[in-house]
Amino acid sequence: MIVTPLYAGLLGLLLLALSINVIRDRFRTKVSLGDGNDALLQKSIRAHGNFVEYAPLGLVLIAVAELQGAPAFAVHLLGTALFLGRALHAYGITRPKDLHPARGLGMLLTFAALGLTSLALLAHRLF
Repeated sequence: MIVTPLYAGLLGLLLLALSINVIRDRFRTKVSLGDGNDALLQKSIRAHGNFVEYAPLGLVLIAVAELQGAPAFAVHLLGTALFLGRALHAYGITRPKDLHPARGLGMLLTFAALGLTSLALLAHRLF
């Protein structure tokens, strides 16, 4: 059974939620471009932007690992780390406290998923 589509779907829904959050804040501030120097809009924009900077490559790496025969439990582990990492980061970055612990934990999980998958792909190819 192919596992990656589960995480593609979850990440797609998270992107949709982050996009709706930006749109909601744009309506609230009546700012159609930029951030209007509104702190909440700035945070919403960065949560969305940061997601699209990391999630697509993470998902591609996981899909390639699965295509190369990674066991389902490993794909689930990596997919869960990526999804939780992105969700926690988005939550943490949008909180009033600038350095919310969820933000750091989210980056840690995201980097773990990206780093472990990248190293596994290289090891699979080189050895």
